Amino acid sequence: MKSPGSASPSLRIVVVNPPLVTGEQDGIGAEQARRSAALRIGLLECGYDLVASLPADAYLAERIGQLQPDMIIVDSASSARDILEHIVIATMDARRPIVLFTEDDAPSSMDAALDAGVSAYIVAGLQAERVKPVLDVALARFRREQKLLDELEGTRQKLLDRKLVDRAKGLLMARYRLSEDQAYQRLRSMAMNKNMKLAEIAQRLIDVEDLLG
Repeated sequence: MKSPGSASPSLRIVVVNPPLVTGEQDGIGAEQARRSAALRIGLLECGYDLVASLPADAYLAERIGQLQPDMIIVDSASSARDILEHIVIATMDARRPIVLFTEDDAPSSMDAALDAGVSAYIVAGLQAERVKPVLDVALARFRREQKLLDELEGTRQKLLDRKLVDRAKGLLMARYRLSEDQAYQRLRSMAMNKNMKLAEIAQRLIDVEDLLG
């Protein structure tokens, strides 16, 4: 899958539509057809790659996993909470920008959508000419959020690594009566000799110590 942070118009996009309930085909079906046509025109005019239009059913997560799109667009005139639940499951392992076009302007619906990971929540704005600007904003927001998440994860990992190294140093200091600096230098030498990261060799030492009790 190409990085979803790219702003290239060749993004591979999957559109998700709510299933029609029996008896709704006339009025709501016609409106849904109009919305779908406007969205398709907007995507094609901008050169985006519309991979598939999928129903929001129990197989949605599996289909998204197979298609590996760069972006997901949800076209739902009313509440999209059930659809978003399926999409959250589908994007747990690989985050993607999610754009929601809807007529639901309830603050609770908006909050729920943003909490679910929606990058852009667009009310009453599904016109072909608005598609590209909306997707551009969604991509920019997604890139920014992803960068912050990556930085947070990096900081969290550094703290975990530091704790591992400190614990391994403590084990070496206690076993060989070393100073903290001596323990660190021995740990560093072991890591270099085995071509491993400092935290990796520290974890190995800790695992051996736990195994031996």
